[in-house]
Amino acid sequence: MASLQASNLLFPSKASSNRIININAAISVPKLPKINFPVPALIRKPASNKTNLAEELKIRHRDNGFTEYSIPIVERREYKVEDYSNPLVEAQFYAILEAIADRVEMHKNVGEQRDNWNNLLLNSINMIILTAATMSSMAGLAGGSLLALNLPSTLLFFAATGMLIIMNKIQPSQLAEEQRNATKLFMQLQRELQTLLALRRRPSEDDVKEATERVLALDKAYPLPLLGKMIEKFPKTFEPAVWWPEKENDHQLFQRNNKPHHHTMKQNRNGWSEELEMEMREIVKVLKSKDTEDYARLGSLGLKINKTLAISGPLLTGIAAVGSAFVGTNSSWAPAVAAAAGALAATVNTLEHGGQVGMVVEMYRNCAGFFTLLEESIESTLNESDVEKRENGELFEMKVALQLGRSVSELRDLAKRSSLSELDEFASKLF
Repeated sequence: MASLQASNLLFPSKASSNRIININAAISVPKLPKINFPVPALIRKPASNKTNLAEELKIRHRDNGFTEYSIPIVERREYKVEDYSNPLVEAQFYAILEAIADRVEMHKNVGEQRDNWNNLLLNSINMIILTAATMSSMAGLAGGSLLALNLPSTLLFFAATGMLIIMNKIQPSQLAEEQRNATKLFMQLQRELQTLLALRRRPSEDDVKEATERVLALDKAYPLPLLGKMIEKFPKTFEPAVWWPEKENDHQLFQRNNKPHHHTMKQNRNGWSEELEMEMREIVKVLKSKDTEDYARLGSLGLKINKTLAISGPLLTGIAAVGSAFVGTNSSWAPAVAAAAGALAATVNTLEHGGQVGMVVEMYRNCAGFFTLLEESIESTLNESDVEKRENGELFEMKVALQLGRSVSELRDLAKRSSLSELDEFASKLF
């Protein structure tokens, strides 16, 4: 039945085709309220007005009574030419970083090589000396008639004398310590430059210049070649190592300005105050009178001991060679002299190079240089009269304390006791 009705609707019959049915349909849509979005007019400000660079965007809906909203637009920063990075300067800065990484690897490899020199030469020379002394003693027991023992022992003693002269001249243990220090300092410089890139800003021309000067100063302080540029191992006086670019007249300026700047200093300006300046001056005084002076004394003592041992070794092997040459010439003392001098030479050689006296002297040079650098760093900072150009005072104080192995409170207590002349200890607790 339902299908029949549907068919009638779709295909009307002849009976119903004569009727016309009019159907009127209408959809009633509610009238929507009008929403006005006012577009803010663009207002051109004069070129001289740099403070108001943007107007507020206002969205209003007045017809339906909504609250008026005001959305501020953040003012756009005007960049100067200096804010934009210079591709050439950045390329130079990264080239310096690559050169530093290459130097780290070179000094590390050379240091290992020269440490091997010390071990191999020490063992080889001692074996030569002891072999020669044994052969000389056997020739003496045989009445000096065994030329096969007498001649080789003499040649071995002379060979040991020449090798000892060369070894004592270059001091392999000291060479190895130089390269270890150079590796450490180049890695420290590398980390400082990487920190600058990570935290502070993009490199400038001044950064490139300063980094280049520091690299060249390290190259000069710790040369790789042995011939011509090797550091003098036996200078007349002990001098601390210097691996930083020297600044002219810093010490003289510090002496002239040895009083705090009362007329320019403001309390807690950039972390600096008169009390902090006085504290830093007391730290410099302690470093000079205690730490630097003590390491200079120890370095001078080590240098004298090393000189004595460096002369004694070849001298003893030379005496042993002469004694060995006289074995078999009706000289009863010759075999004894050769054997005794050879044994003493081996002992001296072991004490000098096995004990690495040269390395100890270089360690003292490096420590004295560390304290000298710290003194100059504090002095150059205090010489800057404009405290805004200095490093933040609290940060600087913390760095000095850490370099000396102390906390900030311990550093302040040290300066206080120094001002009262009650100090009986060194500034550094590290070494």
